[in-house]
Amino acid sequence: MSYFTYQSKKIYYSERGEGKPVVFLHGDTASSKMFEPLLPLYEEHFKVILVDFLGNGKSDRVEKFQEDLWQDEAKQTVALLEHLDLGKASIVGCSGGAWAAINAGLLRRDLVEKIVADSFDGRTLADDFAANLLKERADAKKDEQAAGFYQWCQGDDWEQVVDQNTEALVQCAKKRIPLFIKPLTELQLPLLLIGSLGDTMTRKDLRQEYEAVAEETGAEICMFSEGNHPAMYSNAEAVAEVIREFLK
Repeated sequence: MSYFTYQSKKIYYSERGEGKPVVFLHGDTASSKMFEPLLPLYEEHFKVILVDFLGNGKSDRVEKFQEDLWQDEAKQTVALLEHLDLGKASIVGCSGGAWAAINAGLLRRDLVEKIVADSFDGRTLADDFAANLLKERADAKKDEQAAGFYQWCQGDDWEQVVDQNTEALVQCAKKRIPLFIKPLTELQLPLLLIGSLGDTMTRKDLRQEYEAVAEETGAEICMFSEGNHPAMYSNAEAVAEVIREFLK
């Protein structure tokens, strides 16, 4: 297993395949394991790099997650790119990882070639985000399938990880902490936004929000009429084809 050190803690990563380097960033309460079922769609085309953010998966645990979580995860991503010393790499971020991916591009566009952001709420969190998240996580912990996913990604301490993540995101929403480390207009990198209209975990006006993000960034948009959260799973083969074409 491979690790690098970030702020005196160990972060786990793995590498598969050959070709242009592409880093995949997992969402909240998940880990790099979430991408393992999808690897056959990507590893024959790219050098796929998976990483577990601090506090998740096989990486060291933390006492609490940063309230500007997606900005902190972007800094972890930049540290990984510096450690690997691959030149420029593309980044595919899923759900919470989408914010981290865009923030990494805002931080160090010299290290990033292209960005794919899948199934995320865009520029802001809804006013009822915190209340909805608390209910969603409470229900998920009681659901056998959801709890099984958490345990598969995190291990036996999955409930603690989920609670830490929930608290950080609730505070982020309540304190209205900026989701991006710089204005989106400063991104200046090719960006692809992917989503599903059937996604019940993203904002209801997702297409309109993506269009607003595109106005600020010049992003391309790919929306699927069906499928739930995230699009990379619910429309796996179609999304992989779109991503492969975008990153070529």
